[in-house]
Amino acid sequence: MAAGYLRELGVDQVEVRSAGSEPAHMLNPVAIEAMAEVGIDITDQQPTILTPDTVKTSDVVITMGCGDACPIFPGKRYEDWDLDDPAGQGIEAVRTIRDDIRNRITTLLTTLSLPTITSTDDHHA
Repeated sequence: MAAGYLRELGVDQVEVRSAGSEPAHMLNPVAIEAMAEVGIDITDQQPTILTPDTVKTSDVVITMGCGDACPIFPGKRYEDWDLDDPAGQGIEAVRTIRDDIRNRITTLLTTLSLPTITSTDDHHA
């Protein structure tokens, strides 16, 4: 969901790499549904493993509780977002997580001094 929002709200000014320390085999169908509700299609995304090369070539690394499993390199900007895991949760809970992620992405883009779209609905008009 974070990668979907970053691609959408980053207005093509951010290269997004989404990976996990222990990625699932497939995307969470409830997360796909929650993102579709705001006009963002993430069905073409595939869970991938986080590699040291991915971290080395990134300017900002956002983690979500991977702890010691995530590679750390000096000079990189790291943020760990404490979010509930949407796995196994119903749509109401996932909507709350989705909205929290959107707010965090907007804040991230602001700190990077990048323009953002204020509403995903405006982007799809």
